[in-house]
Amino acid sequence: MTMTGPETPRTAAGGSTDVGPDAAPIESLTFDEALAELQRTVATLEEGGLPLERTLELYERGAALHARCAALLDGAEMRIRRLVAGPDGGPIIVDEPGETAGPAAEPDAEPEEAAR
Repeated sequence: MTMTGPETPRTAAGGSTDVGPDAAPIESLTFDEALAELQRTVATLEEGGLPLERTLELYERGAALHARCAALLDGAEMRIRRLVAGPDGGPIIVDEPGETAGPAAEPDAEPEEAAR
């Protein structure tokens, strides 16, 4: 159901910015869905002319959408960090950033050279 009017403002992109009981729970949104809604929310806030209460609702939802996007990006980064190229070019699993579960990394210099 698409409504136009003060309850569901239209943005320049033509989408609606849903806040309220009919809005999708933020935890259930994919990254792309959360980002698209965040962009619509920002555009609506930038247009201005909304009542204070509606502006606050949009701002709060926008902050939550931003946090959702950040959390999903952090999770994706951790998944990528877990797979890094090993010495033979194949992937190795990384337990923590900077630590590998595979063979130990080669030192950059020989022990005698490092002592100089």
